[in-house]
Amino acid sequence: MDECERPRPLFVIGTPFDEHPATPGNGQMIALLAPSREIVSRCHALALANGGSCEGPPGLRPHYHPDYYGAYVRDPDGNKLCVCCHEPG
Repeated sequence: MDECERPRPLFVIGTPFDEHPATPGNGQMIALLAPSREIVSRCHALALANGGSCEGPPGLRPHYHPDYYGAYVRDPDGNKLCVCCHEPG
């Protein structure tokens, strides 16, 4: 089953990509599913306007799948958040 076809909500546990010990925002991330790419972009802008920092601007991530559109931020406490949409543009 393709990742975007899995039932939601989805809970995944993994190891940090940088292979360092897990800490807030490294090895854990909250991912929120948005109904449209516009909402992804708006959420990213709102997060930055409210003290967040960019960890990846809104855009396609075809290495996940052709329609994956996501944005990544860190909140002021250092937690990593993702907002993504799996729908075609």
